Amino acid sequence: MTQRIGEGLGVVDRPSHSDAIVRGLSESIGGPLGEHAATPRRAFWTPVRVVLALAVLVLAAHWIQKSPCQDGSWADLKQYKQFCYTDVLALYYAEHLHEGKVPYAGHPVEYPVLTGAMMGVIGLPVHALGQALGSDGQSGINEAQWFYNANALALGILAVAAIGAILAMRRARPWDAAMVALAPGVFVSATVNWDLLVVALTTFALYAWSRRAPAFAGILLGLAVAAKFYPLLLLGPMVLLGLRANRLVHVATTAGAAAATWLVVNAPVAALWWESWTRFFRLSSERGVDWGTLWYVGAHFPTGGDRSGFDLFHWLAADPSRLNKAWVLLFVLCCAGIALLTFMAPRRPRLAQLAFLVVACFLLVNKVWSQQFVLWLIPLAVLARPRWGAFLAWQVAEVCYFLTFYGTLIMASGGDEVFPGWVFVLTSVARWLTVAALVVFVASEVLAPEHDVVRAKGADDPEGGVFDGARDAAWLSSLPWTPRPRQLPIP
Repeated sequence: MTQRIGEGLGVVDRPSHSDAIVRGLSESIGGPLGEHAATPRRAFWTPVRVVLALAVLVLAAHWIQKSPCQDGSWADLKQYKQFCYTDVLALYYAEHLHEGKVPYAGHPVEYPVLTGAMMGVIGLPVHALGQALGSDGQSGINEAQWFYNANALALGILAVAAIGAILAMRRARPWDAAMVALAPGVFVSATVNWDLLVVALTTFALYAWSRRAPAFAGILLGLAVAAKFYPLLLLGPMVLLGLRANRLVHVATTAGAAAATWLVVNAPVAALWWESWTRFFRLSSERGVDWGTLWYVGAHFPTGGDRSGFDLFHWLAADPSRLNKAWVLLFVLCCAGIALLTFMAPRRPRLAQLAFLVVACFLLVNKVWSQQFVLWLIPLAVLARPRWGAFLAWQVAEVCYFLTFYGTLIMASGGDEVFPGWVFVLTSVARWLTVAALVVFVASEVLAPEHDVVRAKGADDPEGGVFDGARDAAWLSSLPWTPRPRQLPIP
């Protein structure tokens, strides 16, 4: 059953009717919404307001969960035992912001420029305020706590705005955004680092693209890449879809605007403080196997005997250069598979589907998969496949990984043994497999678009912008290895 929420918004999906998991869960509170339920036109709590309120509540709960660590007093491994560690507070000291150092100018920063700028824009005033309110050289406020809280507020606002952008892209499916708002991965990782900055900018770029503003989308995408590099991966799906839909001019506009914006942000810092600016790239190249990755699992998988892990993974992990070549090769193969999928699909894939596939594959094979990287995938997973079942299974796996990761950190920091080492390997495997399962599900819906719930009501590609409603380029049908497109009606 569907209902209309206002003129121009069209027919709104009800998850309690369209999603088997939600329908089953709704039985505990009286069953699916009936056709005589109050419409949002007469009620204050419209789907949009409910979703935004849920987002605020989850972010507030996250802030409370991090509260034991906010004073910066991390004695006896409290930050791990109470699951409240955050880079945001730790790096206030590690990046010498507590001494008034200017990022890049006064101290090299291990993050791209826009993330470092956010540190400085918040950290320098906090330090100045602390010094102004102090006496006898002693700060009158807990600067690190103020720094964390200011960042948490800014990142929370960005997160809510990003969910608002998803709501705007999914006007006929507003409850899809509730999957983002309620995601357990958001609850446990929202302010572990500054990733919500890049997630928000990436989501805004997708929204601008959906509104057929390729230049503005490029500017936002360039800012996102200036904060973290993963949004650069979205250009690949845009190029593939541009080829299939004969819309490469628009893609080139976005790519050009993104490159120009990135250069404008980065060039001054690179010119003035080259060594500081290149630190991020050096660390990325020299970094070894990170916790919970495919390579970590391969090197620590219980194999029996006196030694865990497989020899190949130990050999690769011993040399960062070999490791870099191995994971990059695997990622290139994944991208080749995504390209083949794009051109063999009976109907042009949606932009969100390909964006999710490429970012998910990047994490599945990468040597680094930090806890907060779950934030990269959540919006893309929801836009690609807004089904609750597999999504919740993945989120449960992420929470299990989160819990065992902190237990492993306790042991690695000299604390008591919390559990056998294979437990963390097991949750790492569960996280890997659930993301891989989502990749398989999304790919299968690309090959069988009639199973795509986003297209079930006649939509084509809500986030597609110039791709939305576009026909395939004529050259596609001339490829001998490409099946004849099973073109579905496009509204």
